[in-house]
Amino acid sequence: MKFICEKEKLLLGLNNVTRTSVGRTTTPILDGILITVKKDIIVLTTNDSEIGMEYTIEEVDTLEEGKAVVDCKMFGDIIRKLPNSDITIYINEKNLLVIECEGSLYKLSTMNAEEFPTLPTINVEKTIQLPQKVLKDMIKKTAFAVSIEENRPIFTGALLEVKESKLFLVAVDGFRLALRTTPVFTDSQDFSTIVPGKYLNEVSKNLLDEEDMIKIGITKNQALFEMHNCKVVTRLLEGEFLNYNNVIPKDKETRIKVNKSSLQSAIERASIFSISAGEKEKKYPIKMFVNLGNVIVSCTSQIGDAKEEVMVETTGKELEIGFNPKYMLDALKAIEDEEVYMDFGSNISPCIIKSTMEDKYTYMVLPVRLKE
Repeated sequence: MKFICEKEKLLLGLNNVTRTSVGRTTTPILDGILITVKKDIIVLTTNDSEIGMEYTIEEVDTLEEGKAVVDCKMFGDIIRKLPNSDITIYINEKNLLVIECEGSLYKLSTMNAEEFPTLPTINVEKTIQLPQKVLKDMIKKTAFAVSIEENRPIFTGALLEVKESKLFLVAVDGFRLALRTTPVFTDSQDFSTIVPGKYLNEVSKNLLDEEDMIKIGITKNQALFEMHNCKVVTRLLEGEFLNYNNVIPKDKETRIKVNKSSLQSAIERASIFSISAGEKEKKYPIKMFVNLGNVIVSCTSQIGDAKEEVMVETTGKELEIGFNPKYMLDALKAIEDEEVYMDFGSNISPCIIKSTMEDKYTYMVLPVRLKE
């Protein structure tokens, strides 16, 4: 095999297929990248049996077709350091991968390309299509709530659900819940599946902030994400996800309408006292005292205390409630609206954050019990 490719194109492809699992497998070839050279294109493939990625680079000067497998990290590190110029890559008589660029010359040992696990052929059962930028935004604004605790494996994934011509993406970790929804205008059957959160984030890295479409195909235990020149296949999680509709409270005793940025800034300032410099492991909650017309945000620790006042529109009862500031801030940062509704039941009930205009998101944050 032999080809010439612009560094920028090759690097873009490498950045799209580099996985978080690189270096974590005991099978060397799974740490490799398969380079397949065809007429005018090269295809870069990575696959660790959990997630597989394939990226096609077009308008390549193909001198000889063929394929080779080299260490993914080493190959990527070399390409990133090379000058911004055309790169010539070929296999020499000793079966080494040769990389030439201006005055640079590198040789890498190769592995047997026939042993590399190419992406499986998936017989898709159900599919949907939507703009890439929409899915990217949904992942960004929910994935932070995916659990990283392996003791509840099902919550290390996000629920991808289609029903009533809408796509729902839901993440939960036991302390908060993030839900985003968008209309799906293409004909599609309803389905519900759970995608590992870490792999959903890998898909997001390949998505463009554009209207170009992405096609999602689902089988019993795998998902296929297809874009113009990129394909991602990931395994799915098995099990029963949380019934989020039953968990999110429908009743409320208190509702406030608040400027999102004002509340976010107040919590950010007050939470400076949440972690004490002398007690690195101890975290103090923020308190929110909801009055008729304002909310007092406060935090008290051994190094001092903070108090912030935010003007709001209040409906219902006054209330004092505590929260982990990180969970509240994660939710507020994921919202772009100028104003939001915040609904409360009691001081031991979750806070629900919703849009004041349309039903496009719901964030739920569980409270922290305050000491008397």
